[in-house]
Amino acid sequence: MLNDAPHRRFNPLTRDWVLVSPQRADRPWQGKIEKAAGTPSVQYDPDCYLCPGNLRAGGQRNPAYSGTFVFNNDFPALVPETPSAIENAENLLLAQSEPGVCRVACFSPRHDLTLSRMKPAEIEAVVRMWMDQARDLAAVPWIRYIQIFENRGSLMGASNPHPHCQIWTDSELPNIPAKEQESQKDFLAREGQCLLCRYLALEMGSSVRVVCQNNSFTAVVPFWALWPFETLILSRRHLAAFEDLSPLEQVDLADILRRVTIRYDNLFEASFPYSMGFHPRPSDGQPHPEWHFHAHYFPPLLRSATVQKFIVGYELLATPQRDITAEIAAARLREMSEKHYLDRTV
Repeated sequence: MLNDAPHRRFNPLTRDWVLVSPQRADRPWQGKIEKAAGTPSVQYDPDCYLCPGNLRAGGQRNPAYSGTFVFNNDFPALVPETPSAIENAENLLLAQSEPGVCRVACFSPRHDLTLSRMKPAEIEAVVRMWMDQARDLAAVPWIRYIQIFENRGSLMGASNPHPHCQIWTDSELPNIPAKEQESQKDFLAREGQCLLCRYLALEMGSSVRVVCQNNSFTAVVPFWALWPFETLILSRRHLAAFEDLSPLEQVDLADILRRVTIRYDNLFEASFPYSMGFHPRPSDGQPHPEWHFHAHYFPPLLRSATVQKFIVGYELLATPQRDITAEIAAARLREMSEKHYLDRTV
């Protein structure tokens, strides 16, 4: 009954609510319309600051790399040399210094690729690069969290179409991982079980929100999804970080990322924009038995490649809201082919 009427859904990871309004899904649209995002047509762009051998904006020249390539961001949001300082005026005007490391990680030397267009072995190399970076940064004593994320497409703020992601570290636990940690810790203490292990069992039991899966990972449109085609990728084994992945799980992680992103592109036959990121356990040297390794995809497209969702009005002032239900979104993604639309023969 709730699938046809306005209702709220609870996100147990962040303990926030989202308003679902399925009766609005067919409303006419006269809002913002943009051209579909294009895909770069050249394998090498002499003006791209991420292509092999090119000069970056910061003055450094990229090596002639042939696989993945990682470098410290030339214009970082966080820097490790930040001096320690605290300001506090009556616990209202509160600020403290935040050191960190920011890196850029290129997936491929080819300018025209995305994860959805890369070969499985190439994505497996990206997974191994993420693992290496996680191990390297976790060894820095003052780093408490490692956030690996990808902004794909100019719609999501990506300043360069070359396939890449960013890696930011923090000396304090960021807001969203902090919320997720407390929720997972409380659930484990109260129920004696991992929150996301229990949730995954529920999703696999009904399958209505499952998009695809393999031996190691399951992709679902979460019950509490806010973005129209939001997905959550969950490890099927209880593990907490990149460092815990077995060789098979590394291969399967690459596989599930490829299959999900191909479905995204096929949905509107366009290079599908999104922000995605992994949520591993904090890097504080503690085991964190409550933590379950997962990744979030937040894509903004709503009705087509030209219509996007905005967080405005009621959502900014009251509660996040969505029209298309998680069940409908999952069904649409599930029915998409796992062969990329650009690879289809006429």
